[in-house]
Amino acid sequence: MSGATHSTERAFWLREPGQGEIRPAELGRPGPDDVLVRTLYSAVSRGTEALVFRGGVPASQHDVMRAPFQEGDFPAPVKYGYLNVGIVESGPPDLLGRTVFCLYPHQTRYVVPAAAVTPVPETVPARRAVLAGTVETAVNAVWDASPQVGDKIAVIGAGMVGASVARILAGIPGTRVQLVDIDPARQGLAAGLGVDFVLPPDATGDCDLVVHASASEQGLTRALELLRPEGVCVELSWYGDRRVSVPLGEWFHSRRLTIRSSQVGTVSPARPKSYGQRLAVALGLLADAGFDALVTDECRFDELPAVLPKLISSEPSSLCLRVTYDSD
Repeated sequence: MSGATHSTERAFWLREPGQGEIRPAELGRPGPDDVLVRTLYSAVSRGTEALVFRGGVPASQHDVMRAPFQEGDFPAPVKYGYLNVGIVESGPPDLLGRTVFCLYPHQTRYVVPAAAVTPVPETVPARRAVLAGTVETAVNAVWDASPQVGDKIAVIGAGMVGASVARILAGIPGTRVQLVDIDPARQGLAAGLGVDFVLPPDATGDCDLVVHASASEQGLTRALELLRPEGVCVELSWYGDRRVSVPLGEWFHSRRLTIRSSQVGTVSPARPKSYGQRLAVALGLLADAGFDALVTDECRFDELPAVLPKLISSEPSSLCLRVTYDSD
């Protein structure tokens, strides 16, 4: 490994709920098992990071919700993020010069153990590889859902995770996938993903499987309404500090329905694979250009403190904000 001197980089911090800023970040000298990565792109989704940005992480979940390389504590000040793609500038010979994905916050350069980065396949553009963390969540959800060839499926909630799930499910032979969302503007997203789009009242029932990712009581209610007898609803939504009501009367017992949770922090027991193997599967899937439909916004790193509050509060049709870097 080549030596690297101490240097000052820049990182995005949540100063207080709803207010971000860019701060200096001191880098130490990488050790023999570390890599120094120059960030090319990072990304923000409207899901977990929006929850963090508004200060909505419940106290009981502060430890569970910590990102791998988070600094500070919830609710703020905190350096948070987990979608980062960069170039290895210093490290073991097999990684030197490689494009890698890492669960690292928004920062111009960073030092992490070499085991914390995953090489991006040559078939996957770095700009698209920032979606790896989201697609990895979707991969785990599909494993938890255990769809079958020919299933009739609804995915409720056309956010980043729901849309990624829909794209993966659509690749299973014979499946009929409908993406359900209250926002008519999501129709273009569905077209880019190659799946049907419907508003909740127009969704067709008798589904074998419904994946719920809208984080709303109304969405969960509709999910149960759409299931056939003995159908399965996989609950992907993260509600943070909000309590929700579940309609366990009506059709729940008479149809013998199942609600199954899916947790990204735990690999499905039905799949004896490590986290690294799951992430490698996600990166391989990103050779599919259809996932480009998930990136709806882009800004420079220096613009992030100004752009992020507007994006989260006033643009419900936005999905993923890709952040570009000018570090050299």
